Amino acid sequence: MAAKWKSFKLCFLIPLCAALFQQIWTEAATIKWDENGYILYCPCMGRFGNQADHFLGSLAFAKLLNRTLAVPPWIVYRHHAPPYTNVHVPYSEFFQLEPLSDYHRIVSLEDFMEKLAPKHWPPGQRVAYCFESAAQRSPDRKTCPMKDGNPFGPFWDHIGVEFDKSVLFGGLSFSPYSQSHWIKRFPPSEHPVLALPGAPAQFPVLEEHLGLQRYVVWADRLVQEGEGLISEHITRPYVGIHLRIGSDWQNACKLLQNGEAGPHLMASPQCVGYDRQTALPLTMTMCLPDLAEIRRALKLWVKKVAAQSIYIATDSESYSAELKKTFKNIRVISLRPDTAQVDLYILSQADHFIGNCVSSFSAFVKRDRDIHGRPSSFFGMDYPGRKIKNDEL
Repeated sequence: MAAKWKSFKLCFLIPLCAALFQQIWTEAATIKWDENGYILYCPCMGRFGNQADHFLGSLAFAKLLNRTLAVPPWIVYRHHAPPYTNVHVPYSEFFQLEPLSDYHRIVSLEDFMEKLAPKHWPPGQRVAYCFESAAQRSPDRKTCPMKDGNPFGPFWDHIGVEFDKSVLFGGLSFSPYSQSHWIKRFPPSEHPVLALPGAPAQFPVLEEHLGLQRYVVWADRLVQEGEGLISEHITRPYVGIHLRIGSDWQNACKLLQNGEAGPHLMASPQCVGYDRQTALPLTMTMCLPDLAEIRRALKLWVKKVAAQSIYIATDSESYSAELKKTFKNIRVISLRPDTAQVDLYILSQADHFIGNCVSSFSAFVKRDRDIHGRPSSFFGMDYPGRKIKNDEL
């Protein structure tokens, strides 16, 4: 293939240039069956932030078993706006597929179903794999509940899959410790496609998988849209903040307030540390910052970066009016785009980012910024990783 690309450079001198280009293009576009097998899964836990955490772990698991990962679409929940149902958005709408191949072999789930499944995984041979404990939810306790409820049923219906058989397993995990057991129990020659009801990964993303974020590269279209909005509405330098303060989040933070949750709550390891024995305290201010904390954190970082603008991404109240009164000579912007990923992109490009320690949405931004060397902090934690003083609690 490399030799053909070298020949392609001589196209100005070779009459058969067009034919050579067509051959190269055809070979590059052809998707060949991988005898090492495939992994399919439903990204069925939570919204985008959770799905992104699971995706990194699933990518690592596919590499661990040396199987190609069929990259699933993102599940976007649009129950409060048209079309008032789940929307399945191809991975490539938000991010580029090609960079993932620098880490491991991948194929989009859409291409797998269209170009490979009809011959290699046809109806009648579609096997579901799940933990024995998961099968206990099915009426006969012997069948994987692949399509039990939403979003499971709509997901597999969207890609046009009915399962013909179930294979149950126990005593396995998705960690490297189980690698040899997976390979021995499910050799690709006998089990070419491992279709799982959920992601073969932990939540939140494991510390050792954080670096995989470098392979999650923004799609050109989304970059263009995000940069256009920044150019039109935001004056640099700017501080971007993510406010996770809606009613559902307030209920989640009550687990911390009531003592039912410790330092590790959802995505909080990103700021308190992954080791449970040495984790820093997780405070209510970090989970559910009030307006006073939002003002305090913004005053600190607006001054430090000499910000001319504040950009607010929020799941609920933006506090724009209140913040405009506090920061009279600074632009305060909250665009609320239809696509949450546009907010993510704008936050990722800020001169400084203040996120929510417990939120996986904030965690995605933090990982992206870490990869590119951009500074971040959290409400209630101005300098992540540093032990919080008593007067900051």
